[in-house]
Amino acid sequence: MPTHAYHGRLSVVVPVKNEQDNVEPLVREIAAALDGRAEYEILYVDDGSTDATQARLVALKTEFPMLRVIRHRASCGQSRAVTTGVTAARHEWIATLDGDGQNDPADIPALLERLADPAQPANLELIAGWRSKRNDTTVRRLSSKIANGVRARLLKDNTPDTGCGLKLFARATFLALPNFDHMHRFLPALVLRNGGAVVSVPVHHRARERGTSKYGIHNRLWVGIVDLAGVAWLQRRACLPVIEPDSDL
Repeated sequence: MPTHAYHGRLSVVVPVKNEQDNVEPLVREIAAALDGRAEYEILYVDDGSTDATQARLVALKTEFPMLRVIRHRASCGQSRAVTTGVTAARHEWIATLDGDGQNDPADIPALLERLADPAQPANLELIAGWRSKRNDTTVRRLSSKIANGVRARLLKDNTPDTGCGLKLFARATFLALPNFDHMHRFLPALVLRNGGAVVSVPVHHRARERGTSKYGIHNRLWVGIVDLAGVAWLQRRACLPVIEPDSDL
């Protein structure tokens, strides 16, 4: 079993910014995927939206009592929004989804099944979604392919797709990691650095139907490559002790 045992309780964290037309269909999909399967909550973190995202989320709370809404007064970025949600979460395991509707909540139960599989590594702390068939523009697919290739070569994190927003991880593990802007792109490398195991699972990826993307080649590819240097620095300075079995723990 994983180092942090799963007891059937899950917090789903969804960072959003200006996704007014996506919040209701995605909340309904998350509830449909998890009702009867787990004790769960849904935490939306509104990262300073300037449209009707917040109002529509608040309106949904009457129908979905498991929905909690946290709002940043000003935008602090996706990683900080995820951190806000994880910090506020009430359960030991976290599933994250992008708020644009491209991740399929129906994949969450498959990740939970993988987590519960006794054949998994004892120190499994992160299950990363792998968008093996991307439904994106050519520019986004190309920029992700280049960034993933450079990252894999430098960090050796054995993860084909770190940019997928669909992930399942232990809350305590996330809160123990170095926290910085864009850290969500490097979770596998950071978890491995901290001694945890990482598994990738193929998941569905859907075309965006509503709203516009917040990322392009400049803030997806080049910023990610710049951040690589910092993560590689952290890796080189990691030291994982081997604890003797007769230690008083």
